Amino acid sequence: MKKSINTILKHTAKDKTNRSANPAVVRASTILFDSMQEIKAHEKKILKNQKITHYTYGRHGSQTTIELENIIKELEQAYHVFLTGTGFGGISLALMSLCRPGDEILVSDNVYGPTREITEDLLREFNIIAKFYNPEKFEDLKNKITKKTKMILVENPGSNTFEFQDLSKIIKLAKNKNILTLLDNTWGTALYLKPLKIGFDISFCSATKYLSGHSDAMGGTLSVNKKVFKKIMFFYKLSGYRMSADEAYLIIRGLRTLDVRLKLHQENTKKVINFLSRQKKIKEVLYPHKPSSKNYKLWKKYYSGATGLLSVVIKSKKKSSILKFVNSLELFGIGYSWGGFESLALFQELNKSTEYTKGRTFYRFNKDEYIIRLHIGLEDPNDLIADLKNSLKYIK
Repeated sequence: MKKSINTILKHTAKDKTNRSANPAVVRASTILFDSMQEIKAHEKKILKNQKITHYTYGRHGSQTTIELENIIKELEQAYHVFLTGTGFGGISLALMSLCRPGDEILVSDNVYGPTREITEDLLREFNIIAKFYNPEKFEDLKNKITKKTKMILVENPGSNTFEFQDLSKIIKLAKNKNILTLLDNTWGTALYLKPLKIGFDISFCSATKYLSGHSDAMGGTLSVNKKVFKKIMFFYKLSGYRMSADEAYLIIRGLRTLDVRLKLHQENTKKVINFLSRQKKIKEVLYPHKPSSKNYKLWKKYYSGATGLLSVVIKSKKKSSILKFVNSLELFGIGYSWGGFESLALFQELNKSTEYTKGRTFYRFNKDEYIIRLHIGLEDPNDLIADLKNSLKYIK
């Protein structure tokens, strides 16, 4: 019987040996084999991407991480899945595995701050040059391609400013030029968009966010096609980027309810946006919430759903009043990350470089306009609206 992914998430990764509904947490460094012949044969199976229940050494993972790999492989429809100890570790793994001195990579200007930092600053020390393109102008991307271009790195929608790009155009361009493509799909997750299915070589997702969903685990998933598998596996086995068994278990737990949580995040977000869009102090809501919104068509073209992360543009002559608005919120925590059960708010100074943001090249900031990123959690939306309403009074 063919099952939907929502059913598979509930019924996979059971521990049949111990009759548990969830997998065992296997922590291991040394993996034991019956003979030298067996260990050598098993190493060949790994390199050929054959189905396995264990690795040859704990640096590569354990039975628990393999269970998570298998779930993500099904969710992403991937050839193979690599797990990393943090979300950003997945981006780093892809870059360090595939880019070499003399290469150039094209990066959308709206990527996550640390992604910009590693591509713009660290890779430069290895003579790998990052060029940033305007995510709202396809011609800018097209014109920056050279014979040295190795990869196009896309984040969709853009971090904090939520620009949506025409992904099929990027894929077609890259394939014609034999350029690798990577999509950061953390916002949509593979439940709402499957990057490999539409032609990307690599699909990245920070499992710290929605896949985990409980704000208590960190990890990254790098889902790949056959084309890039061997090169990434080579570096993965050497680098020690692996995820721990404990983190893998927590992320498996979160995946059980991914579909239910994302549906409620979306419902709550729409209700909150209906309130925000009617407020005079809110200039713009950055989220594809209705057909008249800026990026609705490109969202609808590729995604089967939306999640709980958005930004609002607020116009104010006093930066202090923006800070007071954020600080006075009771139900919105102030902190990095998102994708957990709770609502969060963060003032993002995108025209400046901070620890988690680097100044944008193309985004235009109007005078006295500020961006607040909101993550709408699983609370009662009426309570969230009341909280926002109370704090909006501080904006002058």
